[in-house]
Amino acid sequence: MAWTGVLTGQLLTLLIMALALGMDAFSLGIGIGMRGIRLRDVLKLSTMIGLFHIIMPLAGIVAGQYVSTLLGGVATTVAGGLLLLLGGHMVYSSLRGDAVLSINHRTAWGMLLFALSVSIDSFSVGISLGVFAANVLLTVLLFGLFGGAMSILGLLLGRRVSSSLGEYGEACGGVILLTFGLLFLF
Repeated sequence: MAWTGVLTGQLLTLLIMALALGMDAFSLGIGIGMRGIRLRDVLKLSTMIGLFHIIMPLAGIVAGQYVSTLLGGVATTVAGGLLLLLGGHMVYSSLRGDAVLSINHRTAWGMLLFALSVSIDSFSVGISLGVFAANVLLTVLLFGLFGGAMSILGLLLGRRVSSSLGEYGEACGGVILLTFGLLFLF
């Protein structure tokens, strides 16, 4: 019975983290969607973002497992600090209101750059999760699914709503990561 509680807790934690990381893709999607995007490009860009949300945390988890064996107990503090920095940066960026670079999202390089920019956070979170020995397959599949789905939602919603919602999406994701960073530290 206790084992079921641990698995449920881990699944809930991973779902919340996947949602938090997907918020970055959502907010970027709103910005791109407001500039106008074809449905075919929505699918291509969202697929690439979903794939990067699988590859980046997987690389981070491998790096985190390596760091964990080297650092031992210090790794928990490092992981919490990483999440705090990442969440703080997301909140700061959303409050600062920097505009998204004018890059053509229809080109392969533009899609690659957008997918990498919203997935780099997944690498840092992957390092933290690698330290805590999270279920790798479940983690990367959830991150990929949420990253792709949230980008689709953002792209489609961006075609219909104002730009201010995008800032709130990134801020919400940052607050969630800040919260998990504090939980890891205390």
